[in-house]
Amino acid sequence: MRAWFNRLRRRAVRALLYRVVFGERSQGRALPNTRISPAACIEHEERLTLGDHVFIGPFNFIEASGGITLDDGVQLTSHVSIVTHSSHRAMRLLRERYVAWPTSHEAARPGWIAGPVHIGAWSFIGPQVLIEADTRLGRGTIVCAGSQVRGEFPDFAVLDGRPARVVGDARDGDDKLLAQYPELLAAYAAWAARRQ
Repeated sequence: MRAWFNRLRRRAVRALLYRVVFGERSQGRALPNTRISPAACIEHEERLTLGDHVFIGPFNFIEASGGITLDDGVQLTSHVSIVTHSSHRAMRLLRERYVAWPTSHEAARPGWIAGPVHIGAWSFIGPQVLIEADTRLGRGTIVCAGSQVRGEFPDFAVLDGRPARVVGDARDGDDKLLAQYPELLAAYAAWAARRQ
């Protein structure tokens, strides 16, 4: 009897509390096709700018104090962390003086790293990925599971590793699918600017 009750309770909680539904707002804009899991943790949401058709899955951590932009169609799977600052070096250098360090701006602390994050349209971020401050991903980027990403990367990069590096071009995989679905080629070409 207890097992039956526990299964029922878990189903009810998932249905009521962890249901991902369409429709969000960002920077005053209605985003009818954007979905954010209630199990995602977003700090400084006022500094997070979303496009439409964005998906932020469960158990993601987004720290947006330095500004994060997720363009149209960005998908964050699960257990993704995006951070716009890192204080651990400054804390090790300054130790107990960290809190009282005289500064009007965080960047003045020795060892402090901060910067915005921008993820281009229709990019896919796999599970267990860390995206660090001062990162810019081009549109159509694919980040493989478990990668650690920092820096600027071109459109359609396939990124993998710790630290992440470019290991391919997402359009190569797209070409195979477009061969199967040629009716999608014109719409795809309109945003993907096919290489020659």
